[in-house]
Amino acid sequence: MEEDALRALHTGRAYHGWPHVQALLALWHRHRAALRDPEAVRLAILYHDAVYDPRRDDNEAASAALLRASEAGRVPPARLDAAEALVLATARHMAPDSLPEAVAADARYFLDMDLAILGASPEAFAAYDAAIRTEYAHVPEADYRAGRAGVLRRLLARNPLYLTEAFRATHDAAARRNLSAALARLG
Repeated sequence: MEEDALRALHTGRAYHGWPHVQALLALWHRHRAALRDPEAVRLAILYHDAVYDPRRDDNEAASAALLRASEAGRVPPARLDAAEALVLATARHMAPDSLPEAVAADARYFLDMDLAILGASPEAFAAYDAAIRTEYAHVPEADYRAGRAGVLRRLLARNPLYLTEAFRATHDAAARRNLSAALARLG
């Protein structure tokens, strides 16, 4: 799929839009040398939120299916399989144990890139947090607060929160501060 078509799929989203993809691509450039298959990770970045509707529970599977349908015959099958596995890993933000080590290593970086916003400056994190609320505007306030608090608690309980040493060193402390502050704001 051409980049313009992918960009169009991301239109109208408060957070999971094209700026999120661009932020991940910047991280991809920064960490590219550590990746086993940088192009599989790039494809995963481009497609991981191609289908995103907060009312659905199959966004990751639908995004992976779109990736496969759009890129089959355009990229080597092994790369397509790896990129698909990376997209599917965003459903739980964990690299499945069944992945080959090379794909699992890339998955850890990709998932850390996707969660890098958690360790951003307090201002950037607050903007992200507000954008998530906007994306879930259809959810009543009390339900949103309860659901969001559950998500934040699960993230805070992860040990480690980030799966690579590179992101643990640069993002973990700030992420834990941001998550704790957001949880406190929810009451």
